[in-house]
Amino acid sequence: MEKKNLDWANIGFNYRKTDMRYVSNYKNGSWDEGTLTTDDTVVISECAGVLQYSQSCFEGLKAYTTEDGHIVTFRPDLNAERMEDSAKRLEMPVFPKERFLDAVTKVVAANEAYVPPFGSGATLYIRPYMFASSPVIGVKPAEEYQFRILTTPVGPYFKGGAKPLTICVSDFDRAAPHGTGHIKAGLNYAMSLHAIMEAHRNGFDENMYLDAATRTKVEETGGANFLFVTKDNKVVTPKSNSILPSITRRSLMYVAKEYLGLEVEEREVYFDEVKDFAECGLCGTAAVISPVGKIVNHGEEIQFSSGMETMGPVTKKLYDTLTGIQMGRLEAPKGWIHVIK
Repeated sequence: MEKKNLDWANIGFNYRKTDMRYVSNYKNGSWDEGTLTTDDTVVISECAGVLQYSQSCFEGLKAYTTEDGHIVTFRPDLNAERMEDSAKRLEMPVFPKERFLDAVTKVVAANEAYVPPFGSGATLYIRPYMFASSPVIGVKPAEEYQFRILTTPVGPYFKGGAKPLTICVSDFDRAAPHGTGHIKAGLNYAMSLHAIMEAHRNGFDENMYLDAATRTKVEETGGANFLFVTKDNKVVTPKSNSILPSITRRSLMYVAKEYLGLEVEEREVYFDEVKDFAECGLCGTAAVISPVGKIVNHGEEIQFSSGMETMGPVTKKLYDTLTGIQMGRLEAPKGWIHVIK
């Protein structure tokens, strides 16, 4: 299929309507067979559960063109499993894993013309999401739901290369110890918007959230997990029941151990020890790893030895290895690459 005539290197990280999307509706206790459609509008009741009580969850993954010309996605089975966890926590019906994978395959194949060519730095972003569609006025779960997948081509998250970020320790709490921090619920992101805009207004790129109970342990940012590197090249990531389990972070920890031979550790990370790390990064689907150069805690600055100009050496190796796997330059572990075409 001929690609769309887009300036792939300059399309930006924004929404751009594609030709097809996937829709399935849940009613009377079961999902319908689902379909692809050209209609990009959503019509729901003014009293729909998603509008009244924020019953919604979502996922994010990408489709790539590999070096040998295949169109693939990266570990979509884990997105399906995480969405299942989100749905259960929000008292929403589970969209079955096999159907999730089939829907991703169909919608990417239907939008093949929007999958950027290899080497462009761009990808096709895939957004599965689910919401309560039937009217609810009492505080309770809705009875009907809609599952959808949209796609949009996006450019490199960091045009011109990833420059280390400056982040601040937030005065706001991201998630309660027994709350919804471990699932990908829309409500988690809504409450983070004020905090991130405050950070931006104060000249910072992102927030570091500490645990809500003691405010002594590192949790995550509004949309990414932390990854630290010690001075002796051990890769450390925070452990907490209120952190969203990033698929990228899990993959990077595997890569660190199995591909690079580094020692890895998932444990509680106290803020007091952050100053002793050599490198820091943020892990997520959009950028894979965003390097952090400096953390500011109410005037006190922590600068990492890797500096503010480039990624630290271990972070760079992790980034190059994982993106090499995603793009087909390196052999992937079994089951990591889902081939669309």
